Amino acid sequence: MDKDNTGSTGNKPGLLERISAFLVHEPEDREQLMQLLHSAHQRALLDADALSIIEGALAASEVRVRDVMVPRMLMEVVDANDSFDEVIGRVNRTAHSRFPVINDSADNVIGILLAKDLLRVARDAPFTLRDWIRPAVFIPEFKRLDVLLREFRVSRNHMAIVIDEYAGIAGLITIEDVLEQIVGEIEDEYDFDEADDNIQLDQNGQYRVKAHTPVADFNAAFGSSFSDESFQTIGGLILHHFGRLPQFNETVTIDGLTFQVLRADNRRIYTLVVVRPEQAGTPE
Repeated sequence: MDKDNTGSTGNKPGLLERISAFLVHEPEDREQLMQLLHSAHQRALLDADALSIIEGALAASEVRVRDVMVPRMLMEVVDANDSFDEVIGRVNRTAHSRFPVINDSADNVIGILLAKDLLRVARDAPFTLRDWIRPAVFIPEFKRLDVLLREFRVSRNHMAIVIDEYAGIAGLITIEDVLEQIVGEIEDEYDFDEADDNIQLDQNGQYRVKAHTPVADFNAAFGSSFSDESFQTIGGLILHHFGRLPQFNETVTIDGLTFQVLRADNRRIYTLVVVRPEQAGTPE
């Protein structure tokens, strides 16, 4: 039986024909468009991931930079007068790949440092950070995310400094922040796979725990007795004990358990390493 150029066979409508059937009547507004898309998903023309990405892309036109930026008080920066060892220490501690470079004050951002550029620094030569910074991009806090993403793509920049209506530094935003609004959280090599348990034994014999693990589940696994009345997740418990957002490799000991921050950014904790006394046994 011959197959036509739309991919259909015989009288059975092909994928393009079925999609076209949904779009015969042009949607008059976004609400109607979303109804069509959800109807297409229900009829298996779109899978759940595709639908989610389309919804995220549409929503990006209504979200402003100020809604998702890292606020100024949480920005990780380096000072133009820092020594090489000070800069390397900050890179190792935060595990970030880009840093705003300031000149004495957080209100005076003079450029961006790419951590990878430090690999080219000759250790036996004088180091001046100003020689390694790149131009910073400044954007207003009310810019739409879809516009910013287009600008990131054209300029090939991955970070922008956000300014408020008075031209003061309001925060920063990265291309990852924008993409996560569209496709969801982007996990890296430090993250667990989505199919993995919240608590996992790694190759070094240590337990890695996702910060969003419910306190009750953590207690069941480690035999601890942390209260979940004030904090629903183990990450919330850790934040309470630090009194602030901890940084990479920082540790705190609570009731005999030592928690080390394996991965965190300027807004939340993602992964912890939990070390317990050997005599306490191991989680089930």
